[in-house]
Amino acid sequence: MKLGELRVLLEERPEDPYMNLSIEEALFISRCRDDGDDILRIWRNKNAVVIGVFQVPEEEVDLEYAKNNGIAITRRFTGGGAVYHDLGNINFAFSTKVPEGEKGGVDYLFNYLINGAIYALEKLGFSPKKENYNDIIIDGKKIIGIAGSIRRNCAFIHGAMLYNTNLSVLSSVLKVPLKKLAEKKVSSVKYRVTTISQIRNDIRERDVVNALIYGFMRVKDLKGFYLDFLSEKEFDLSLELYKNKYSTYEWNYERKRP
Repeated sequence: MKLGELRVLLEERPEDPYMNLSIEEALFISRCRDDGDDILRIWRNKNAVVIGVFQVPEEEVDLEYAKNNGIAITRRFTGGGAVYHDLGNINFAFSTKVPEGEKGGVDYLFNYLINGAIYALEKLGFSPKKENYNDIIIDGKKIIGIAGSIRRNCAFIHGAMLYNTNLSVLSSVLKVPLKKLAEKKVSSVKYRVTTISQIRNDIRERDVVNALIYGFMRVKDLKGFYLDFLSEKEFDLSLELYKNKYSTYEWNYERKRP
């Protein structure tokens, strides 16, 4: 380990989306508390819908379809819209500090850090574009959705890359709130999606992982990376968040809008 390199974790619990989201927040808190290295986590969920912190499950998800098909409903700590996860998704989360003198806020997330994902797609040979502020598209179709959070001088973004996702299940379990789209003047590209494998079938999962590492190294001008594991403190914090927050019915279904 050398200070100033990218710390990469391939830590995942595919069978337990609640624990996966607990780890997401635990790593962000860890980076906020620590003057160590920026953290990139790459991971997968098996059959889950992840809704934004302010969303109402029944407005975004066909709950009966989800129940009948063994799809978990989970809530993350960031905003944004609902996303469907399966083992064909490649999810990533990046935790960093906002350098002194840099403009923080949502602009830092969606005009700067988002470029880590854009650079990754460029590395894979695509020509991605940003739309709707936090969607990344290829040829007019969404390939990644991004959400994030700012806490004082700490910044966090995460996203779901559609690598080989079952789009039939995705379209069945997620509701398309057309009225909301019109009210917010959001492009319907948000609900026109594609996958990496549909565009090109020669890109492997490890190619995507390597591209994401490259993209976030580039966005922060880091010269190297190393693979790591959860520390004991991070694991303990993940368990605490899991027990008291992410595994609870109250958090996932009953949290009220602010």
